[in-house]
Amino acid sequence: MYMSTDEIREKFLQFFESKGHLRLPSFSLIPKNDKSLLLINAGMAPLKPYFLGIEEPPRRRITTCQKCIRTPDIDRVGKTARHATFFEMLGNFSFGDYFKKEAITWAWEFVTEVLKLPKERLWVTIYEEDDEAFEIWHKEVGLEEDRIKRMGKEDNFWEIGTGPCGPCSEIYFDRGVDKGCGKETCGIGCDCDRYVEFWNLVFTQFDKDENGVYHKLKNPNIDTGMGLERIAAIMQGVDSLFDIDIVKVIRDKICEITGCEYGKDSEKDVSIRVITDHIRGTVFMIGDGILPSNEGRGYVLRRLIRRAARHGRMLGKKETFLHLIVDTVIEAYKNPYPELIQKGEYIKKVLYNEESRFNQTIDIGLELLENEIDRLKKNKENVLKGEIAFKLYDTYGFPLDLTKEIAAEKGIIVDQAGFDKLMQEQKERARMAQKELENIGWKDINITIEDEVETVFVGYDTLETQSRVLKIFSNDDEVSYTKEGDICYIILDKTPFYAESGGQVADKGVLETESGIAEVLDVKKGPKGTILHKAKVIKGEIAVDNNVFAKVNKNLRLAIMKNHTATHLLHSSLRRILGEHATQSGSLVEPERLRFDFAHFEALSEEQIVEIEKMVNDIIQQAIPVEKIQTDLDSAIKMGATALFDEKYSNIVRVIKIGDFSMELCGGTHVDNTGQIGMFKIISESSVAAGVRRIEAITGNKVYEFMLNNQKVLKDIRNKLKANSDSEIVAKINQLEERITALEKELEKHKLLLVDNELSLLYNEGLQIGEFRLIINKKETQDTDYIRLLTDRIRERDSKAIVLNLIKQDKKAIVLMACSKEAVKKGIDCGKTVKDVCEVLGGKGGGRPDFAQGGGNKIENLDLAAQRAIELIKSSIEGGS
Repeated sequence: MYMSTDEIREKFLQFFESKGHLRLPSFSLIPKNDKSLLLINAGMAPLKPYFLGIEEPPRRRITTCQKCIRTPDIDRVGKTARHATFFEMLGNFSFGDYFKKEAITWAWEFVTEVLKLPKERLWVTIYEEDDEAFEIWHKEVGLEEDRIKRMGKEDNFWEIGTGPCGPCSEIYFDRGVDKGCGKETCGIGCDCDRYVEFWNLVFTQFDKDENGVYHKLKNPNIDTGMGLERIAAIMQGVDSLFDIDIVKVIRDKICEITGCEYGKDSEKDVSIRVITDHIRGTVFMIGDGILPSNEGRGYVLRRLIRRAARHGRMLGKKETFLHLIVDTVIEAYKNPYPELIQKGEYIKKVLYNEESRFNQTIDIGLELLENEIDRLKKNKENVLKGEIAFKLYDTYGFPLDLTKEIAAEKGIIVDQAGFDKLMQEQKERARMAQKELENIGWKDINITIEDEVETVFVGYDTLETQSRVLKIFSNDDEVSYTKEGDICYIILDKTPFYAESGGQVADKGVLETESGIAEVLDVKKGPKGTILHKAKVIKGEIAVDNNVFAKVNKNLRLAIMKNHTATHLLHSSLRRILGEHATQSGSLVEPERLRFDFAHFEALSEEQIVEIEKMVNDIIQQAIPVEKIQTDLDSAIKMGATALFDEKYSNIVRVIKIGDFSMELCGGTHVDNTGQIGMFKIISESSVAAGVRRIEAITGNKVYEFMLNNQKVLKDIRNKLKANSDSEIVAKINQLEERITALEKELEKHKLLLVDNELSLLYNEGLQIGEFRLIINKKETQDTDYIRLLTDRIRERDSKAIVLNLIKQDKKAIVLMACSKEAVKKGIDCGKTVKDVCEVLGGKGGGRPDFAQGGGNKIENLDLAAQRAIELIKSSIEGGS
């Protein structure tokens, strides 16, 4: 019965291909156009638009093996044999095609005839009211009645709030009496390890409304999910997912690196399993372009890496080691995921950098946490303050879950509410809003299209066409006509206007009828092929059923096409120069410029930017034809076309091929040959998020305008410097810098003379308090550096000096106080003194015992502040003696 994990995966996909299913590769772990998910957590998750009817599937039958990440049970990973954060989900899906009979009979055929699992060890559960499923299992499949268990809604009915839902049927494998708990009641649903559920068949046949009423769907769907690791454990006769072939090799590598033997120490086994699980998820997440950060999916990745690193320390591995396991993970998964091979070095570098960064602070953080836990235990307390947890997170890089986990081991709970409050305050201070591009633009438009209409896009071949008005919406309502001055949404039967998608902005232009003219301001994609033209009527009126002449602004379209094709050239150049990891994370293609976000962990050097520019311009100068190939998705993938993370693909796709240099799936508009781009220039390179860089660039006439402007600026500089030529500019600047340096040195000498003169006067006017000299410097100046210099010179001159500066600046007072260590020993505390003095001035202040500063707005109280300081200092010295 033994079968390798790779064999099971391939046999499953081949089986459903034989049943008319389209095999799709695993989608990225980064969800597309789904803000409800951080990471793909189920086989059906990437297919939600098909289940919801938002998009048309490439085929009504689909099968996948989807990589997934789930973290709700992360605390149980390593402690049990079956919990994992990373797993693969086998699935077959029907979108309004086949239903229960096929789903059940094919599942039975696969497990009994392909996997050859013994029928007498298979059990199934169904929803208690699903008589249809019972009849199929009993009469069609031939399963005995007592092997079909009816379960309640909690176990065998799938629903999340309102919307599509339905009963499900699960298939179980009986691992044998020796794996059971021994109780007489042991059976399906028991918590012991005897009966293992490995395949869930969901029959989505209802639509639940807000009143809790279930309405039958016209076209019910099928969504099944079988955990690959779970069925592999059954097929290989092992007790745990950590013992199956594809995972065991990783576990063994960790044992080799840490010098631990698996199965000898239960506590060490937990750490080995945690690292084994987390390194798999980490490799796949980084491979899909996710990088460690303090927010979102980047935080999930950081949490996995740091949790694994800590468990490595528990095994005695204090130095970085996670990057040493990457090659083993890639070797184990290279057959189904060959793309990991190209990204191996990049994944190792990201892992090494993150673990190194964590190692730099973990010892200090652990010491702080352990000291705090010891203090709590001593005081018989059991709650760690939120501010301590936040400090560990913010300063030492401890994910909250790691702090909670370590604290829980010592019987301490963490004040999460306090942590969350501080976290929210930090976000409000520091978060930079980045507006995400929405490919499904109609979501933001509050209109309802009752009957199905479709717009044919002809804009690849022409920029103008005769069309007909199908629908008009004004103020969210459907109307029969729209008049001058109105802003509305117009749906045509065909259009040359490109709708905003894939990072490319929409076309602009005009719609003309016999009775009116409208300016097209924006174009959005609607549901099921609808295209919505946002337009302002600038003359007359436009009505439903009008014949209309649709005309795109040619100059804007051409500029957009240049920038879009240049984006493809830039993408390919980045991957060639920086590495295969430099994949697209987002883009914006406008007439004036292009913006391209890509995965990379450090700023580009000037040399790299020049090299990228040169590579793109070389391809432009070769005037290579830009081929636009329309084909099916399977063929495109086989051709080697790159699929972008933020693009949506139907079964028929466009491949944009630029010689041997670039080949991507893309629905955007492009020039006919690279020579039409003219020229390419990078104008900025920056960071937009952890591990994500951004390049902004221009093409064509914009480059020419950029160069003209630079020439003008250069000419102005030359004139200002009185340079005879551009080549003399640097020499002139060098001369100026030398002169400035000389003048600054001269100024410093004069400053010191002034300071020493003023110092003598202040010293003579100072107050003798015991053995110490209190020098109060009260004046009006903007030069704070001068005041600091004066303070330092006084302390250098006399170790028994105490300096108090009360400085008036504009409408506020600044307080700066300093003293020697000898004065501190006698009782002087600058921090406390400045705090009290600043209260007199209506402000705040504080600092160290030997140095403090602050300020306030009540400058009229400067004399009172000086008097208060004298009292405090006298009291401190006299009390100290």
